[in-house]
Amino acid sequence: MSTNVNAYIKLTPASTQQTITIDEVKNLLLYYKEITTKTGEQVDWNYSDFAFPYQIKETPEGNNRWFYLSSNNERYNIIMIGIDQESIKEADTNRIQTYIQVTLPEVSTFGDKAKANEFCKFLSKKLKGELHLFNKRIIYHYPRK
Repeated sequence: MSTNVNAYIKLTPASTQQTITIDEVKNLLLYYKEITTKTGEQVDWNYSDFAFPYQIKETPEGNNRWFYLSSNNERYNIIMIGIDQESIKEADTNRIQTYIQVTLPEVSTFGDKAKANEFCKFLSKKLKGELHLFNKRIIYHYPRK
């Protein structure tokens, strides 16, 4: 990858929740790891190492706003995940919208990008969010009128 690229899971008024903490995001990823491990057990294959080849790492600079996924596997390296908010103007009002940002730094591999896309889709479906993919396409996982 030549430069940092980002994907966003935006929590809309139609999402299952309008705010999220960094611990909630970590717990959703741990849940993803747990369910993929169970899938592997059912088919008698060590799928968890392939489905989630990362360790969750935190730094003091993250300040409960971001963490990263680090891998020792040669096909993967790093994915950064953080939360933030933005102001959205709607009609006559402004509302604060929380989003999850998934960043692939320059040192990320194509394997990281594939995994980040999987994780983004999983998180967005669970939260019924609005997913802005790395390629700028948008997937709406919330009910639209």
